[in-house]
Amino acid sequence: MSGDTYPTIRVAAVQAASVFLDREGTVDKACRLIREAGASGARVIAFPEGFIPGHPIWYHHHSATGRKANQFAVELFKNSLEMPSNAFSALCAAARDADAYVVMGACEKLPGTTGTMYNSQLFIGPQGSLLGRHVKIMPTVGERLVHAAGHGDTLRVVPTEFGPLSALICAENTNPLAAFAVIAQGTRIHAISWPSHFPTSGDPMRVRVSVDSRAFAQMSKAFVVASCGTVDERTIALLELTPEQEVTLRSPDCCGGSVIVGPSQRILAGPMGSGEGIIYADCDLELTIAAKLRHDFVGHSARPDIFRVWVNEGRPSLYNPWGGEDGVFEPPGNEWRDLTPAPPDEPTPD
Repeated sequence: MSGDTYPTIRVAAVQAASVFLDREGTVDKACRLIREAGASGARVIAFPEGFIPGHPIWYHHHSATGRKANQFAVELFKNSLEMPSNAFSALCAAARDADAYVVMGACEKLPGTTGTMYNSQLFIGPQGSLLGRHVKIMPTVGERLVHAAGHGDTLRVVPTEFGPLSALICAENTNPLAAFAVIAQGTRIHAISWPSHFPTSGDPMRVRVSVDSRAFAQMSKAFVVASCGTVDERTIALLELTPEQEVTLRSPDCCGGSVIVGPSQRILAGPMGSGEGIIYADCDLELTIAAKLRHDFVGHSARPDIFRVWVNEGRPSLYNPWGGEDGVFEPPGNEWRDLTPAPPDEPTPD
């Protein structure tokens, strides 16, 4: 039969522990994992939240204003990823060698600055270049002590030869408006990045990961690649935990839970246990058509005459020097874009 073709794409979810607060060590590990996944045929490779150089998990275990937490925060900044840099170039080279799209979780800082960091996902293409960047729009729990919030300018999908690729971080995937923003842009493969573990006051993270990944697949009719972090013995030693806290982190239910889900909500790979590894799934993109023929919440199942969503894709600027001959200041405008499909034209009355 003739017509358009929709390929089958192999995706990979990496579950690994960072070389905690060691940028160069973590980048080396990430490059090895990218090349390993690429050698296994993966075209999309997703990494956990804040993988480089590690997520600020110490706030689950230490007082936010205490000496130890502050020391960790300084080390996080010193080891955060900059672009451009040798560390970022190494990641780009690995993506090029793997011929893959890499969604890398990183703590990012702007070159030449001190004190401000971002919880980012970096889209690196198979040509070894930066294709896009998403910054978590609202840091969660202890992240708010070290991460600045992102803006609508990074709430965008990335084009690939097999269709739009998107990513959101942790709890953003259950924010209905953030989810709709990428779903409305036609995402076909969606990466979710998660930390190594949640605070011990709630359910195990793996429960949340499974539920949220299947829910996102149901709403988007996309393939979902959810990558979780985990912890190793080096991290546990560096965190300086109590014996009880160490027991919790070593529990098989505490960390991990990476999973890959299809557009029908079926789990294709995983969920993983608490150890390190890579899971794979072959994603037949034609299945997204069948799923959307039933429910397309940004297409024929939408009601733009009732619901409309506008996204400000601008980036506010705090420092705006001005002057000039006339001394008139014109503030930069917002860049609102309506992502809701337009309703059909009303019939012309006789």
